[in-house]
Amino acid sequence: MRTPPGAGVGSRLRALLITTNTGRSPAAMALILLVLLPTALLLGWWGIEDLSEALTYTGRITGAILILVSALSLLGAAAVVDHWGRGNFPYSGMVALIGTVAAFLANIMLLLETFRDGDSTLYRVLFSLLTAGSAWAVVTVWRTSVVIPSPKRVAAALIVSSGLAVANFSYEHLYQPSQRGVRPLVKIAVGKPVLSKDRKEFAVPVDIRIENRSDMGFFVLGTEFHAMGERVSLSQTDRPREQWRADAETFGNFQVQHPLSRREIYQPGQLVLAQPWVPAGYWVEANDEFVTQTVVQLPIDTPYDQLALYASAYLARKDRIGLERIQMNGYSWGGGKVPQWLKKDKNLDSVVYRGRVYENNAIDRHTMDPRYVTVYWWFGTHGAGLAGSIMRNGEENRILSGAEIREMLSRYGLVTPETGPIKRTLWNIKNQR
Repeated sequence: MRTPPGAGVGSRLRALLITTNTGRSPAAMALILLVLLPTALLLGWWGIEDLSEALTYTGRITGAILILVSALSLLGAAAVVDHWGRGNFPYSGMVALIGTVAAFLANIMLLLETFRDGDSTLYRVLFSLLTAGSAWAVVTVWRTSVVIPSPKRVAAALIVSSGLAVANFSYEHLYQPSQRGVRPLVKIAVGKPVLSKDRKEFAVPVDIRIENRSDMGFFVLGTEFHAMGERVSLSQTDRPREQWRADAETFGNFQVQHPLSRREIYQPGQLVLAQPWVPAGYWVEANDEFVTQTVVQLPIDTPYDQLALYASAYLARKDRIGLERIQMNGYSWGGGKVPQWLKKDKNLDSVVYRGRVYENNAIDRHTMDPRYVTVYWWFGTHGAGLAGSIMRNGEENRILSGAEIREMLSRYGLVTPETGPIKRTLWNIKNQR
């Protein structure tokens, strides 16, 4: 039977219309590949980093999920080529749909994360484009009349796997950073004073201990110990209420607080010793402790009636932060980079320690600007202490709001365990003159 004239042209026209209606144009395929391949490469790169270097178990799981989504995106890209081409694999359309859906879910979660915590404009723009592109890819593949065997089972599998991925991502990046961490203890034990041979001086040995009775290790960002000499005289009569009020006003201006007393007359304490007691950058492992001893030495005719001992540490959880070497960076009296808020009190001096920190997962490491920890060990006539922050380079002078401080403490698991005042009377040793 002879083919009617024009039949070949009509067949080609009908085929062209079918291709156009189903969306299987070469341009659409190229655009889908332009979304899936960068998504696969980026997620695979970050996933491998997290799987091998993340500081938490959930971070490693996130890395495994990113690698899985990367593999699905690559498989989806191959299925798109087959689905738009010869169709050798009968379910290539379904695989292409699964790959684009996985890419969309991953991209939208990463987009939310970059806008929540990220600083990089490049990644915000990139994930905005990839999210929009993967959403368009899902719709485009769906419109090609994809054949899905057992659609209810496939839908259930997608919903369950997506739910698990979202739950893990939310736990790692939203819930976990908001939880309070464990808090190690700092303790002071005062030994028996010892007289020198000529009985003109004496020494008080002091043990300083940090105990970490938890399953979490901590980096030591800074420590300080200081001893205050206090003069305490006794009134022969009960002190009137007006003097109590005057004491409250006076001691409110000093770092060291004193009790209000009916007979004891306190004077502002004087710093007699201040020092760090753990090297900056050291760490204390889980269920471990660190002990050091120092000695407070005074002349036997010291005017002080008692010693008040204080110690504190500035710590960061090892599952929240990676740390490079912390080293001394300057002095307040030698042109060091001390912020203006610390320079307001002219009676205080500061030693500055600084080091680079790293986020605990690959996503934040790439989308956030580098952060640095800066620790200020300050000391003056009436006390000593620690101050610190983790901020971007050049932001040392910026005063954080209350919400920013809480977010910083929670994100990096920063804690400052303190102890003191531990009082030690000196009357018994002074009476041995």
